[in-house]
Amino acid sequence: MCGILAVLGCADDSQAKRAHVLELSRRLKHRGPDWSGMHQVGDCYLSHQRLAIIDPASGDQPLYNEDKSIAVTVNGEIYNHEQLRAQLSSHTFRTGSDCEVIAHLYEEHGENFVDMLDGVFSFVLLDTRDHSFIAARDAIGVTPLYIGWGIDGSVWISSEMKGLNDDCEHFEIFPPGHLYSSKEGGFKRWYNPPWFSEAIPSVPYDSLALRKAFEKAVIKRLMTDVPFGVLLSGGLDSSLVAAVAVRHLAGTKAAKRWGTKLHSFCVGLEGSPDLKAAKEVANYLGTVHHEFHFSVQDGIDAIEDVIYHTETYDVTTIRASTPMFLMSRKIKSLGVKMVISGEGSDEIFGGYLYFHKAPNKEELHHETCHKIKALHQYDCLRANKSTSAWGLEARVPFLDKEFINEAMSIDPEWKMIRPDLGRIEKWVLRKAFDDEEEPFLPKHILYRQKEQFSDGVGYSWIDGLKAHAESNVTDKMMSNAKFIYTHNTPITKEAYCYRMIFERFFPQNSAILTVPGGPSVACSTAKAVEWDAQWSGNLDPSGRAALGVHLSAYEQEHVLPTIAAGTSKTPRMIKVVAPGVAIES
Repeated sequence: MCGILAVLGCADDSQAKRAHVLELSRRLKHRGPDWSGMHQVGDCYLSHQRLAIIDPASGDQPLYNEDKSIAVTVNGEIYNHEQLRAQLSSHTFRTGSDCEVIAHLYEEHGENFVDMLDGVFSFVLLDTRDHSFIAARDAIGVTPLYIGWGIDGSVWISSEMKGLNDDCEHFEIFPPGHLYSSKEGGFKRWYNPPWFSEAIPSVPYDSLALRKAFEKAVIKRLMTDVPFGVLLSGGLDSSLVAAVAVRHLAGTKAAKRWGTKLHSFCVGLEGSPDLKAAKEVANYLGTVHHEFHFSVQDGIDAIEDVIYHTETYDVTTIRASTPMFLMSRKIKSLGVKMVISGEGSDEIFGGYLYFHKAPNKEELHHETCHKIKALHQYDCLRANKSTSAWGLEARVPFLDKEFINEAMSIDPEWKMIRPDLGRIEKWVLRKAFDDEEEPFLPKHILYRQKEQFSDGVGYSWIDGLKAHAESNVTDKMMSNAKFIYTHNTPITKEAYCYRMIFERFFPQNSAILTVPGGPSVACSTAKAVEWDAQWSGNLDPSGRAALGVHLSAYEQEHVLPTIAAGTSKTPRMIKVVAPGVAIES
């Protein structure tokens, strides 16, 4: 993932202003260490920090049309760029970059082309013919983007908050699936899929159609001119990503360049059950597997860097981002620049523990819709910024537009967790890949129960974080928290600790408002807390609050013979908080 920064209409075209924009752009250099570019037209500046994945030799940005009257700075990947180039045969392309099609599509279609792009992206396009500009963000918000307004009338757009927070009177998250037009002076939503209205779908479950849609999503993401791999935790989602990638890698351009052996990566505390599970899957699939270890102290020492890069004070996000941040540095040191990851499956299929309590298919469907719409503030933010901190790109096939449309069109009755019918969480996804003749995964892996949403990687991670917070935040500090932090008041010492660090880096009120809050149990929305009366007294964002759900759903119905690795008296609960990252509690 690259870094983009645009400053538009600042009424200052001086060398000093250019130097200032360049200085701010360097704050994003971790996202794109391969090249820096700047295009200035009067008082409009487009800057770019490049991570070269496609066409490393000639795809430097900003990108242009034939006469350079249109310039664009882009962060993302356009998977259908070859098909779009074929439709633009009358145009002359300067590079092999997948993103160059954006400039030429604008020439042909004006502002109404964004839905033609199949990929993930954030971009700013400047039309020097009338000094207008547009900016857009991908459908789900896989790529991060912020927008701000200066007191001088300028508009600022940046991949990360740190690129604009010191220069804007107000800034906010650029909403996913939207386009900002200077001509219209505001946003309009370009992404309007059928599921967005949250109407209850009625399409019967078609396991083959779902499987084909996911395979297609993974194959698209094998588009690369640099070394790559997969994040593999041993859980269902990352294992399916790896299995599909292994099956289809051989015939790709990437295989011709880098070989047919897929590399997989996992991180955990020494002896973590996650490391064992990932290794089992890797051995079955025949990947070149890389296992990384870290200590609790390593994680604690990284917390400030994690908060600076992820730009959040959300407790669950920071807990999960830390091991991913540490793993990404190790992966990049091996020369790998892109990984494929498994985010989004739990939101689409209702895979979290609390979905056991969904009262009916209508409530379940509404909750999955809300979860997908909020992904840009949670898992997408974590996956993108934790990896981009080290110049590593993460791709997420479960959040492919076509796949989401397929999965969200299924009658949600099929997603309901029904132990009486043998349907565990994400049953529709498991069943789609249950191939007797050519198994994608062994059955015990494919039907491994959804593991406990825990609070760190390995047994002692969460305890270490809490102990660290306890030693840094006093009871007196907590008693005054509601007066100091009036918005999203921290209710635990761990949350207070993260909030202090966050506001040291990002003290503006606009920054504070970019982080979501509200009651949650096991990562639910506030609405889903109402599904169980007991939850309102135990508002914990981790899955620990829903532990009883996890145990009873499987012990009482005997859907699976084993709860988890360990003794029958003390089952160990493992939750994959990120592909390649799992937690024991």
